[in-house]
Amino acid sequence: MMTLLKRNNWLNGPSFFDDFFGRDFFDWSSRNFAAEGQSLPAVNILETNDAFKVELAAPGLKKDDFKVKLENNLLTISVEKGEEESLPEGVHYNRREFFYHNFQRSFQLSTDVVDVEHIEARYEDGILYLTIPKREEAKTLPPRMIEIA
Repeated sequence: MMTLLKRNNWLNGPSFFDDFFGRDFFDWSSRNFAAEGQSLPAVNILETNDAFKVELAAPGLKKDDFKVKLENNLLTISVEKGEEESLPEGVHYNRREFFYHNFQRSFQLSTDVVDVEHIEARYEDGILYLTIPKREEAKTLPPRMIEIA
């Protein structure tokens, strides 16, 4: 079992969570970026006995807009969106609040803990879901009774 505490990463030492996903989770450098003045999509990371589940909120996109790449144990989720389609002649926006921008989120995975060969992804209702299975040896075993001789 793991306890999550809200903390400021640069004021406190590393946690297990940081060690598992690498300190890149809180890294706003070139591996975790969005267009200037834009925020990155929110991410939830859940843990079960069998897997880590990543949920990335990105409404208004299509599954084909995403690229999910694993290279040297670095899992990268990115979107490169071009300009929206042009409007018909004589039509213009009076107000435009929809904005789709490029972004990238990266997470360093530990091959000691996760099975990188069986990562799955799906996009549904504005959320990208990734399932990152744990290796058998990293799963918590149920308690067992030990016979006393």
